[in-house]
Amino acid sequence: MKLFPLHLIPNDTNVNFMRLRWVSLTVALLLALAALGGILFKGFNYALDFTGGTAVELRFDKPADVDGVRQRLAEAGYDSAQVQTRGTSSDLLVRLQPKEGAQGDSSQLADAVAKVASTAENPAHRLSSSFVGPQVGRELAMNALYALIFVVVGFQIYIGFRFEWKFAVAAILTTLHDVLICAGYFAWTGREFDLTVLAGLLSVMGFSINDTIVVFDRVRENFRTLRVDSIEVLNRSINQTLSRTVITAVMFFL
Repeated sequence: MKLFPLHLIPNDTNVNFMRLRWVSLTVALLLALAALGGILFKGFNYALDFTGGTAVELRFDKPADVDGVRQRLAEAGYDSAQVQTRGTSSDLLVRLQPKEGAQGDSSQLADAVAKVASTAENPAHRLSSSFVGPQVGRELAMNALYALIFVVVGFQIYIGFRFEWKFAVAAILTTLHDVLICAGYFAWTGREFDLTVLAGLLSVMGFSINDTIVVFDRVRENFRTLRVDSIEVLNRSINQTLSRTVITAVMFFL
């Protein structure tokens, strides 16, 4: 195995990837439909970054009963409160969605939440609280949409100029597929969707399009030098860039 440059897989590997192209496309399409279904019908569990509201950090003297805290908050009128542990079983994060006419000062609300969450045997102490207004949340959501559109259009222009328009369309479709699968995972699992997740999705787009451009560059070179059919050109191009693809994917996963 060479170290400079690093080759995990020999360049003369000859795996017939294109033989499975219809199976791969079918699986990819089914995964994309499942992800799209989760996004459309189940939706995201948006964090306060997008919805606005109040986040209160509580610390209990003893390990807290999350279900008990959630029940006491519901009985006190905080039906939409989301309660989860934060770091240790004695630290909880309570997230409250904004109410109509709510003001930006979250101190009184945080104290009320701490009082309701407490019990005589295990009192809660407020560590911190923060408020994100609904208007700020809407602005963040719109900025996220603008960022996604900007990235897609930028990719389209660059690849269309650097290669050909059909390459650009194929690259955008495959990149959006990768992002869609990741987004669908968050929709189906109900994991919190915040600005960090959004940054992660944009990173997925960056790494995906980067690898696609490398493969397309080899495809273009092989079309110029090889006198074989298109399927064989694609097969050789994928095999010749396979080592880099694996290294990039593993490092990005880590």
